[in-house]
Amino acid sequence: MNLRAENVSKKYVRQTGSANYFEAVSSLSISLEAGQLTVLTGRSGSGKTTLMHMLAGLLVPDTGKVFLGSSDLYAMTDPELARERNGHIAVIPQSRSGIESLTVWENILLPRLLYSASSREEAAAEWMERLEIQSLRNAYPKELSGGELRRMAIARAMTWNAEVILADEPTGDLDTESTGKVLSILRDAAHRDGKTVLLVTHESEAAAFADRIFRMDGGKLAEIDYKYTTCTF
Repeated sequence: MNLRAENVSKKYVRQTGSANYFEAVSSLSISLEAGQLTVLTGRSGSGKTTLMHMLAGLLVPDTGKVFLGSSDLYAMTDPELARERNGHIAVIPQSRSGIESLTVWENILLPRLLYSASSREEAAAEWMERLEIQSLRNAYPKELSGGELRRMAIARAMTWNAEVILADEPTGDLDTESTGKVLSILRDAAHRDGKTVLLVTHESEAAAFADRIFRMDGGKLAEIDYKYTTCTF
């Protein structure tokens, strides 16, 4: 499923300094295609996460539009947008995302239970085993390490089986072996399963898995021709 942004921008109010706002994302357009793993890189504060949140239907842009297929996400009512997002977009956030009162198992299954009669328990068990967190089934998020929380979020997104996967630094707390495994999982989701995958990352290893690479700098977006350029994130 195609996901595209057309001339989106986002400004935030600045309480100090000479300007009363800063532009996190300048007016830009990007199209993410089914069957491709797109990597988005750039230094901290360059606007990567802001752009991803606008693409995910989580942050209303100041200007421009975001389309999921032919659907204009921000023309929808809040309930319509929530249902569209839950049905088609899986987000792996950079921050802690587990609900503290739920077990790992319940956190992984929760997105499908909100709007679907299918809990996908078999898929959840398979992803927990693949990501080596099956022993944490009855644990709570506060009992997990950063890497375990990250793998729980990845298992939840993959169990979701959404057409679009948006991952914000999914390998940030993982060791080298686990990082390679997660990058392979995201590449397979695109190439084998035909999903639309965006990976926001600082990991230089991601270049070897990418179909396209974009870099953000000061809210501006540029595509990198990584086949002919040494790509260091």
